[in-house]
Amino acid sequence: MADMIVVKAVHDPEAGVWLVESSDVPGLFLEGDTLEALAEKLPGAILDLLEAGGDVEGGLDVPVELIAHASTRVRRPAAS
Repeated sequence: MADMIVVKAVHDPEAGVWLVESSDVPGLFLEGDTLEALAEKLPGAILDLLEAGGDVEGGLDVPVELIAHASTRVRRPAAS
């Protein structure tokens, strides 16, 4: 098991949700209306996937780092 689990999230402006773009945990596909909602879902979903894959023996205490990115545009009207 890794020293830290890294999860990368991205905002989908069309759907209005945050979703997992990639992670160190295979099969982790989640979304949330807010970044905080997504972050709250992570521990349970990660534990479920690790247990299903047989990757948890005894106790487990691994930090999860959530890295989020969003983009927007700045538009300035063309000069007349």
